[in-house]
Amino acid sequence: MAGYESVIGLEVHVQLATSSKLFCSCPTSFGQKPNANVCEVCSGMPGALPLPNFQAVHFAALVGMATNCSVRSRSVFARKNYFYPDLPAGYQISQFELPLCEHGYLDIMGDKGKKRIGITRIHMENDAGKSIHAQHENLSYVDLNRAGTPLVEVVSEPDMRSPAEAVAYLKTLYGIVTYLEVCDGNMEEGSFRCDANVSLRPVGSETLGVRAEIKNLNSFRNVQRAIEYEIGRQQDMLDDGKRLVQETRLYDAVKNSTAPMRSKEEAHDYRYFPDPDILPVEILTEDLEKWRKELPELPQERARRFREMTGLPEAEAEVLVQSRGLADFFEAAAQKADPRKVANFVLGPLLRECHARGLAASDPTQWGMKPAGLAELVHLVDKGLISAKIANDIFGELLLSGDMPETYVTAKGLVQISDSAALAATVDDILAANPAEVEAYRGGKTKLMSFFVGQVMRATKGKANPALVNELLESKLSGS
Repeated sequence: MAGYESVIGLEVHVQLATSSKLFCSCPTSFGQKPNANVCEVCSGMPGALPLPNFQAVHFAALVGMATNCSVRSRSVFARKNYFYPDLPAGYQISQFELPLCEHGYLDIMGDKGKKRIGITRIHMENDAGKSIHAQHENLSYVDLNRAGTPLVEVVSEPDMRSPAEAVAYLKTLYGIVTYLEVCDGNMEEGSFRCDANVSLRPVGSETLGVRAEIKNLNSFRNVQRAIEYEIGRQQDMLDDGKRLVQETRLYDAVKNSTAPMRSKEEAHDYRYFPDPDILPVEILTEDLEKWRKELPELPQERARRFREMTGLPEAEAEVLVQSRGLADFFEAAAQKADPRKVANFVLGPLLRECHARGLAASDPTQWGMKPAGLAELVHLVDKGLISAKIANDIFGELLLSGDMPETYVTAKGLVQISDSAALAATVDDILAANPAEVEAYRGGKTKLMSFFVGQVMRATKGKANPALVNELLESKLSGS
């Protein structure tokens, strides 16, 4: 993209995991019958008075604290006026001049190393409903179950310069809100989604270009692909001498393209004013201090500690902390066995088996295996009762069944053969059956050692102690 620099900012909508909506007591449960979770308040009936959900304020403040923002003790809800069929009141209750949180940042691994991405503001708002377009019936339906669900919108500074940086920022924020347990992180259900603002400017310029906002991206892959496409589209237009217009665009994941949705509004188009039905939100100093003490160890700090525990490179430690469930499982097992060896099992067989068997790597409740089971498996390999290969081969069964490894391998007859006399007889048989290979080895083709080891392991069904096999082979092949 010679001559141009991309400028990217993200507006991330995080659905707060409260049991009720932001301004009424209707439940927030997903997947209910259409328009089942609706009352006078969230359906926008005239005269219905909204009452803020203090749990949502608490959760929103935690997000602000965890992203290095200052949290206001006094914030104000405002009406954001616009019309959609699924916004029954004709306005959204949001925050404008006095948002709950401001002036924060997140550190990510950017294109050129560590990079700090500024956060302009985090404000609270209620979600709209959902329009369902039945194309074959030429009809549209409105489901208001989602209307009034509490959100925080995390608005970044335009500090990202590539799609990869945008995804890194998004994953970092995702890790924080799921570690805080203020959001379930279900992107398919819309619990965590973002709008991407993308523009181009000449390299070296400080003036922002004309931006396009890509709406409602709900996967990391779609964020990457949508921004890549939009950068290419804008560059082609600029190269052709065409004028860009500020607009909102929708991303089509099937076609991998964006298309115009509407012209992009400015803040004054929404005619913000303080909501006359809702008092300012006042948070006591002692509540803010109490909430700050509730903050858990967040992913970046935990990854740093895991690197010290295991000696793993940064990228692998970040995989261990990609979800709180996986990190908790690893740490519980690492307290009972060698942390580096536990990490190798988690990063290898565990993630592999989760992927192959359709299990969520972030949710250990879906697995039969417990941390104590993984720790015991590490000990069995360390003590030579089973080989690393057998441990790898049986991992999937143990993950599903939850059987303790020592009981399992004993019942299945998988305990490693470490009897020198028994293995020596097997080695003799293998050497006798392969005289040409023995002669070639003694003639200098020492790479044949792996052939002999493989033959012994095959003859013992993988149960031979590999170290002892190598020792016996070296002794016999050297003639000593």
